[in-house]
Amino acid sequence: MTERALHILVLHGPNLNLLGQREPGIYGATTLAEIDGRLEAHAAARGAALRIVQSNHEGVLIDAIHEAFSQEDGILINPAAYTHTSVALRDAIAAVGLPAVEVHLSNVHAREAFRHTSLTAPVCVGQISGFGWRSYLLGLDALIDYISSSQ
Repeated sequence: MTERALHILVLHGPNLNLLGQREPGIYGATTLAEIDGRLEAHAAARGAALRIVQSNHEGVLIDAIHEAFSQEDGILINPAAYTHTSVALRDAIAAVGLPAVEVHLSNVHAREAFRHTSLTAPVCVGQISGFGWRSYLLGLDALIDYISSSQ
């Protein structure tokens, strides 16, 4: 009997579609398409399948989380600015009960004070920030290991 591949929802929040052009001194020169490609290759090597969604609209992200309830085993999320403002996104993550890892390209704790508070991190199993595009790979590894150790 073969094991079923893990299915992970990857969510990119607002303005991440501009990666590579948007404030490269903070967010780097890597584009979102490059990050997605690296994630897909890394996930495949780990035996996982990804469904990737980017949206600048809170409701689209929430709908994707709701869909994950019956389709995915976990959520890798960069809520971007919604990290600090969205009770609705936080509640959606809590409602579906799937393990989630929050990631950020920059070290949010070394930036402006308003970025130090995450509304979503308390309903996630962990948070990784400050490693640029590698934050996503670290988060994916952490999530896969967490899910695998919980089964």
